[in-house]
Amino acid sequence: MNTLFENAYVLNVMSDDHPGIVAAVGKAVTDLGGNMDDVSQTVLEGYFTLIMIVSFAKSIDHKKLAAEISGVNPGLQVLIRPFQATATVNPENYERFVVTAFGHDKPGIVLRFSQYLAGKDINIIDLFGGRKDDDFVLIGQVEIPKKLEVRHLQADLEEMGKDEGYTVRLQHENIFVATNQLRLTRQI
Repeated sequence: MNTLFENAYVLNVMSDDHPGIVAAVGKAVTDLGGNMDDVSQTVLEGYFTLIMIVSFAKSIDHKKLAAEISGVNPGLQVLIRPFQATATVNPENYERFVVTAFGHDKPGIVLRFSQYLAGKDINIIDLFGGRKDDDFVLIGQVEIPKKLEVRHLQADLEEMGKDEGYTVRLQHENIFVATNQLRLTRQI
């Protein structure tokens, strides 16, 4: 991740959801001379959460930044910490895949899958899980070390899925994107 400026911070905002939060946070950062370098935002059941990397041309007191952001909306909870670039994963040693699982909702599904992945040293980059009626869908973008045999992982995940009553698929990120883009194109 490249920041525009040297002085970077990790910014996390949580609130009840309503329109304009991203704009208000963006304005506060920009008004202080900052840039939003990386952003991820989602809403779960009416709760808004935002995490971003912001950078500034000169050092800024992160308490002042938090106060400025909180000031745009009194309901915002703001957490800020200095950004420190970490090289936790070397891109040459892993490949990105998408794992999907769906079936009847029951406690422990996210735990079971995440423990399996952690036990194989597979990093979860992005995770979505949602329940509709009695069904649960889990979609995760993961980084799999190249030293692991993907077809063995697929077989393990499928077996675990059968034990839990879930259908599980593991696809390389490029295949997942290509097949889902084709489906979207056909539907339009």
